[in-house]
Amino acid sequence: MNSRERILARVRTAVADAPEAPAPARDYLTSHTADDPDTVLDLLHENLADYRAIVHRTDPAALPALLGRLLAERGAATVLVPPALPPHWLSAAEPVRVQDMPGATAAELDQVDSVVTGCALAIAETGTLVLDGGPDQGRRRITLIPDHHICVVRVPDQVVASVPQAMARLDPTRPLTWISGPSATSDIELDRVEGVHGPRRLEVVLLGD
Repeated sequence: MNSRERILARVRTAVADAPEAPAPARDYLTSHTADDPDTVLDLLHENLADYRAIVHRTDPAALPALLGRLLAERGAATVLVPPALPPHWLSAAEPVRVQDMPGATAAELDQVDSVVTGCALAIAETGTLVLDGGPDQGRRRITLIPDHHICVVRVPDQVVASVPQAMARLDPTRPLTWISGPSATSDIELDRVEGVHGPRRLEVVLLGD
C-alpha cells in the first residue's frame, strides 16, 4: 500500500459513520432578473455595450444586409466562415469567404480581416457570450486571432438571464469560450490595451423575429 492508498483508507474510515448531509436550508436564486424576455434582452444589450461591444438588433430578413454593411464598414477583404454558418447570412457580403481548415496556422488566420460566428448562449446579467465550438462557431482559435469578430445571437432561444441558468444548459465536456467584450488588458499604470488576447473589435447581432 502506497501513501495515497493509506490516506484514502483513513478518510474512508473517518467518514464511514458520518450522517447524511442535511438538506439545503433554503433554495437559492438562479437569477436576479425578472422572468420577462424583453427585460432580459434589454439587460443583455446594456451589459454587452458596457463591455464595449457594439450591439445591433435585427430580424432574419435584414440580417444579410446588416452583416454585409458591417463588413464593408470595417473594410474587410476576407471573412472567416465556420463550417456550418448558414450560407444566406453572408449572401449580401462582398469579402472573400475563407473556410476554416483544421491545418490553418495562427499566422494564416491572422491574415483574415473578420470572422462571423454564431454562439451557444448569451448571458444577460454578465454581458457574456459563450461559444462551445459548435458547427456555426468553429474552433476556438478562429475567434481569438482575427481582429474583428461578429457574433450572431438567436433571440430568445440563446439568451439566458444568469450564469447558473447558462451552466444548466452547457455541456462541460465541450471547449467553452466565455467572451465579455473585445479583448482588453491593462498594465500597472492602468493603461488599457485592446486586441492583445483576442479581437480588438467585437460586434454582437441580436437576431430576433
